[in-house]
Amino acid sequence: MAATKMQGRGPSKGNIELFSPTYFAACGLGGIISCGPTHTSVTPLDLVKCRRQVDPNIYTSNFSAWRSIFAKEGLRGVFFGWAPTAVGYSFQGAGKYGFYEIFKYYYGEKLFPNANKTVVYLSASASAEFLADLALCPFEAVKVRMQTTLPPYANSLREGWGKVTAKEGLGGLYKGLYPLWGRQIPYTMVKFATFETTVNQIYKTLGKPKESYNALQQTGVSFLGGYIAGIGCAVISHPADVMVSKLNADRQPGESGGKAMSRIYGNIGFKGLWNGLPVRIAMIGTLTAFQWLIYDSFKVSLGLPTTGGH
Repeated sequence: MAATKMQGRGPSKGNIELFSPTYFAACGLGGIISCGPTHTSVTPLDLVKCRRQVDPNIYTSNFSAWRSIFAKEGLRGVFFGWAPTAVGYSFQGAGKYGFYEIFKYYYGEKLFPNANKTVVYLSASASAEFLADLALCPFEAVKVRMQTTLPPYANSLREGWGKVTAKEGLGGLYKGLYPLWGRQIPYTMVKFATFETTVNQIYKTLGKPKESYNALQQTGVSFLGGYIAGIGCAVISHPADVMVSKLNADRQPGESGGKAMSRIYGNIGFKGLWNGLPVRIAMIGTLTAFQWLIYDSFKVSLGLPTTGGH
């Protein structure tokens, strides 16, 4: 099995020392920049996806959904839920990318230097997402309630947060945490491990080391690797994504998570777990590609190397 090989600690082309606290903080900032704006930009897709997951018959198609929403509520209605999306996924992006770089370095370089690279990618990404979701979960809970109830549960992040905590306490913001972990941890494991493996394979196929290509070419590889990774992410995490939407919209007060999931599955069946998959493939594939492009472009702007291909 291939052992991990990472660049040793030392200066990058810029002024940031690789694997220093400043480096990891920069990676966290890159995660905010790559995740917050990209997730917010696809709010119209996410809005329709969530509503169709909860009620498959609510719209005949995505385009008819957007036409209907725009006719009634204008552009604001099409981007309904953008605020909890922007805040939640900015926090999550900081944790996802920042902690991934930390865990990848410590698992692969310090703790298990001879470990298989894929195992390191999977372990580091799972650890990072576990922590990142603690920050995402409250905002995801508010977003889903806003987007999946008609008339809306709340018209703003502040209103939604206040309603949930007033009625259910802070625990109400975390009642979807377990299924969120069930969705996001496999998603992120596939996202990072597939991306790293794909990028390595692209450079291997090209026949020249990464360093022989310029920054634009390297970030182009990041975009392609990100899109391929995104398709796998969408498929593996979709059933849990449907369940998160259903739980946040339909879990009864005092009902346990297991009982709620069993009841919901009894209503929708296995087929219902795949409602909205084509939309999510388009959304997540594009989203993941641009996230890696933005993240690695940000790293390059600081004089840091792009991710993967070492």
